[in-house]
Amino acid sequence: MTLRRLLSRYAGFSGMAAKEFLAYNVWFWMNLFTSAVAMTIFVFFWKAIYAQADLIAGLGFQQTLNYVLLAQVIAGVGESGILWTFGYQLREGRIALELLRPLDFQGMLYAFSAGNWLTGLLSRTPLLLLALLYGLQPPADPLAYACFAVSFLLGASVMFFFEWMLGCLAFYTTEVWGLGVTLFAIQLFFSGALVPLDMMPEGLRLFAQILPFHQIVYTPVSFLAGITPVAQAPQVFLGQVAWIVGLAVASRWVFSRAVRAVTVQGG
Repeated sequence: MTLRRLLSRYAGFSGMAAKEFLAYNVWFWMNLFTSAVAMTIFVFFWKAIYAQADLIAGLGFQQTLNYVLLAQVIAGVGESGILWTFGYQLREGRIALELLRPLDFQGMLYAFSAGNWLTGLLSRTPLLLLALLYGLQPPADPLAYACFAVSFLLGASVMFFFEWMLGCLAFYTTEVWGLGVTLFAIQLFFSGALVPLDMMPEGLRLFAQILPFHQIVYTPVSFLAGITPVAQAPQVFLGQVAWIVGLAVASRWVFSRAVRAVTVQGG
């Protein structure tokens, strides 16, 4: 198989993400509505907080507002859903068929996830318009947008491989609901989707920086909010690449062992 044909097949999986998204338009509108409500609550919450202070953790109101609005726009977009995918495929007995495909299983799901990330970003355009109405001030430096794009892709990749390893637990438990809900709650807080990591107590902030969750919200959004200077981009990207390499290797190793424990319908 030539490289061109191989890439075209993986690109096909990315295209499937957009088709799946269009098939669930009711879910899209419900998600958009709840996100808009959450954004509105956050705006009034931070206005009330800053009515009593000019600076919080070195951040002014406008900078915090920019961060919070942007965080709400992209929150959840970089999730791969690997845990739920593994749980579904094991429950339906499809995992064996997926492993028999003449393509790398992890590569297929990564391509599909990449399509989801792009589709997700485009689908959040109405929220971005709402954020502008609430006072979002986009950065004037074009490099900030480039840094955001690169950091978001790298951060989403970090979370893909991390979620892949967590998803391997499904091979042992065959039930992922409890783990999925727990992961969602932990990621929501430690990703920086609710509050900038800068405002966390020092110990909690250091703990959040050890975990990979901040790679998908705080790290890319901080470029647009002006929290992380563009000049620090090379250092940030290098750190994210290191995360990807380490987790990619670990995820392959974990999967190779977890797949031996696969059971389908108790068999």
